[in-house]
Amino acid sequence: MAKTIADLLIDSLLNAGVKRIYGIVGDSLNAVLDSIRRSGRIEWVGVRHEEVAAFAAGAEAALNNSIAVCAGSSGPGNLHLINGLYDCNRSRVPVLAIAAHIPSSEIGSEYFQQTRPELIFKDCAHFIETVQRPEQMPLMVNMAMQQAVANQGVSVLVLPGDVAGLDDNVAVPQVPVHVAKPVVKPSEEDLTQLASYLNDGKKVTLLCGAGCQGAHDEIMELCNKLKSPMVVALRGKEFLEYDNPYFAGLTGLIGYSSGYDAMMECDTLLMLGTDFPYRQFYPKNAKVLQVDIRSEHLGRRTPLTLGVVGDVKDTVEALLPMIQEKDNSKHLEKHVKAYQKVREDLDELAVGKPGRKPIHPQYLTKLVSDLADEDAIFTCDVGTPTLWAARYVQMNGKRRLLGSFNHGTMANALPQAIGAAVAQPGKQVVSLSGDGGLSMLMGDMLTLRQHKLPVKVVVFNNTALSFVELEMKAAGYPETGTGLDSPNYAAIAEAMGMKGIRVEDPADLEGALRESFEHDGPAVIDVAVNRQELSLPPKITYEQAHGFTLWMLKAVLNGRANELIDLAKTNLIR
Repeated sequence: MAKTIADLLIDSLLNAGVKRIYGIVGDSLNAVLDSIRRSGRIEWVGVRHEEVAAFAAGAEAALNNSIAVCAGSSGPGNLHLINGLYDCNRSRVPVLAIAAHIPSSEIGSEYFQQTRPELIFKDCAHFIETVQRPEQMPLMVNMAMQQAVANQGVSVLVLPGDVAGLDDNVAVPQVPVHVAKPVVKPSEEDLTQLASYLNDGKKVTLLCGAGCQGAHDEIMELCNKLKSPMVVALRGKEFLEYDNPYFAGLTGLIGYSSGYDAMMECDTLLMLGTDFPYRQFYPKNAKVLQVDIRSEHLGRRTPLTLGVVGDVKDTVEALLPMIQEKDNSKHLEKHVKAYQKVREDLDELAVGKPGRKPIHPQYLTKLVSDLADEDAIFTCDVGTPTLWAARYVQMNGKRRLLGSFNHGTMANALPQAIGAAVAQPGKQVVSLSGDGGLSMLMGDMLTLRQHKLPVKVVVFNNTALSFVELEMKAAGYPETGTGLDSPNYAAIAEAMGMKGIRVEDPADLEGALRESFEHDGPAVIDVAVNRQELSLPPKITYEQAHGFTLWMLKAVLNGRANELIDLAKTNLIR
């Protein structure tokens, strides 16, 4: 039997080590699905929304450090992939998207479900090409995968449904994807100059991000030599928070005062593997040095004294022999001590008194962290779940933390948890979901049941888009449109055939979490948490304080003074 174009596609994916495809079936994908069926060697992970497929593929790629694949049928099907693909591309994980297309003879005729995939995906992919003839395969899919791996981002292969069914007997190369692991470090001249600035600095602070993955020990040695406190951007938390005597906390909107001060009070700031975007958190009078694997990232957030291109691990290894060990540790000790005080203060907020309702989200998150497995995988929705995860989920070198930390989209936690559970069976996967985020893609709770994925969905149910609400208050606006009439998600889970537990009293929370974590299938723990919890940034600006004052005045004038009372009760009386 002659092979089809779809057969060549599936054979190429198998040769690249791909084990599954996430997506939703559709007639334009019929040939591909039939090839999957006949092959029997690749899994089709059916989801309920294509956006979920893209997020799940991204989570698999991040956890397994290999290419992952998603697919959408023609028109609306592949269009739904786009938000998840944006996130994958911005998070720098290799994902191939198969965008099925209308019959090739109808392209340009405004046919049913026609879109223009080459334009739609242009801004979120490194490679977008359309298969038009059998002779283009399997080379084109191999190029697409190679581009995704090489650029650590998204490739889109557009495949008309009729072309996928055409015959072709071309042999498939056995090694279609080449994963290069070059040593990338600055020139000797750049290294010498970088060392000179660091050696001259009296108060050096490090700002470290996702690019520090795999370089934990080398960076610790550098901090020891420089007597430098280390401030961490959120995507660097899982790689650097643990076994770190130099840790001064996070920075940014979800950070701590200790991290903010450690950066503002330094005379030399060394940025390692981070593209931290918030300009207001950079020091104004310090020398700023940056090491990044991507030269286009140098200096785009703050003016640099020196920027060099290199992998963080390779660069630090080459730099260490050039660094003179400092003997003055006052700068380090001050900011580490400040972080330890902040840590104590944060833990004091993570309390739950029996009968005291609603539950503090800090208490919920700390309990989740304390009770979860030592190698658990956490996903967190954008908004307050990300903030509480940043502050209370403790990393140990074995745990992973995934979120939409660059793209910042709602509803990412459940889809990423699906991908994590599929990609790493046997690992505990915990989704920290907001009620707004969960309800946006709630249909894919059914995916947990259908594929028997033992994901634990912890719902921060505060009946509001609470982070948006906080932003409104800070800007002086009475919150509008942020309230949610959120149901009992545990009851919904039970109706879907899964375990569901609703918790309203702090006294019941630990038992509910233990019960759900011990359950051998998917579970939803719906927790009624406080809507009025203030999640303040590390430094309150005059504008923010003014905004809160305006909000309070407007609340009173609009007959909503009770909200001020609730705010005071929540944050002043614990």
